[in-house]
Amino acid sequence: MTHLTFDRVTVSYPVHNNRTKSLRNNLVRISTGGRLDAESGRIQVVTALQDVTLDLRQGDAVGLVGHNGAGKSTMLRTMAGVYKPTNGTVKRQGKTATVLELGAGIDPELTGYENITRMGVLLGMSIAETKARVSEIESFTQLGNFLQLPVRMYSSGMATRLMFAVATSTRPDILLVDEVFGAGDAEFQEKARQRMAQLISSVGIFVFASHDHELIRTYCNRYLRLEHGRVSEIDRRDVH
Repeated sequence: MTHLTFDRVTVSYPVHNNRTKSLRNNLVRISTGGRLDAESGRIQVVTALQDVTLDLRQGDAVGLVGHNGAGKSTMLRTMAGVYKPTNGTVKRQGKTATVLELGAGIDPELTGYENITRMGVLLGMSIAETKARVSEIESFTQLGNFLQLPVRMYSSGMATRLMFAVATSTRPDILLVDEVFGAGDAEFQEKARQRMAQLISSVGIFVFASHDHELIRTYCNRYLRLEHGRVSEIDRRDVH
């Protein structure tokens, strides 16, 4: 059974050589949503998540809401195992896939086909699994013969189609998604929404961070608000 738990999880890290206190402190605070605590000398600590406890089980579709820098991306990366907790434990049961940053792992000098294999492997698929999905990825991107060309020759919209198609071609138990619907033209965004809806229906646990509250309410059945690293569960009507 798919399961994801946080037990009193804190994620923090030091900021060294912090001489320009006022400017740098504000930039770090804004970018992470965390709290700055004096440690020693010129070292300060950013606390991006503070004492977070949650329990997600099969069938949970969770929307993460909060202002820019509230800690949503940190939460997703900690769920995925990209960030390790400073304190507390994270337990995952089930294969995890992420759509956290479109373009991660893409090589502009490689062809579209070569990048499909490269990105698929980076997402945890075997080469055989990636090759089995090439036809479906071709169909979604509608890039045709451009897939035989280096990605550096693509427009930004073409590259986005390729990245999104590969990132959402996995079949995980736990799917973690960070705001991806703002890229591309209106036609692509609609295709992306339909593709995500199909993928969400096939996974055990879905976690989605977005500023689009309509999408959050459409796809999710539980809602978590992050504020300066703290997490609280809220009602659907409070998603705004």
